[in-house]
Amino acid sequence: MKDNSSELFPIVDEEGNVIGRASRGECHGGSMLLHPVVHLHVFDREGRLYLQKRPLWKDIQPGRWDTAVGGHIDLGEDVLTALRREAREELGLEQFDPEPLARYVFQSTRERELVNSFRTVTDISPSPSDEVDEGRFWTLDEIRASLGSDIFTPNFADEFVRLFGE
Repeated sequence: MKDNSSELFPIVDEEGNVIGRASRGECHGGSMLLHPVVHLHVFDREGRLYLQKRPLWKDIQPGRWDTAVGGHIDLGEDVLTALRREAREELGLEQFDPEPLARYVFQSTRERELVNSFRTVTDISPSPSDEVDEGRFWTLDEIRASLGSDIFTPNFADEFVRLFGE
């Protein structure tokens, strides 16, 4: 598998209003065009957080642990539709109640994303698809102990501290 560099993403302002469109290649190639994404933090009843390991074929942060569900919002798609699509595609999650956590701009050396972050609690064991190398539940203490060790994507590490504290 490989990411499609010609896939089109909406370009948005910091309020989420669509102001244009650009390819994945442009958005991930240092243009700093702001494009919207969704993140879903999946907790179990014991308070553990599910993380996915990104496949090595990904064009951004391959092989690192990341938010349970994360993906781009397609052209013409609203935030909740994208969130449900990504949860179904990546982890097979169909029935869940998303609780909004935050919307913020994340910037790396290669891209700028308008992140729409949610959380949910589930009794369902996620079933990772071929879009995910592996996944497992982590205690928050395990995550905190591993911050700064380069095993997480910078976006996840930043968002975890922002939302759940160090």
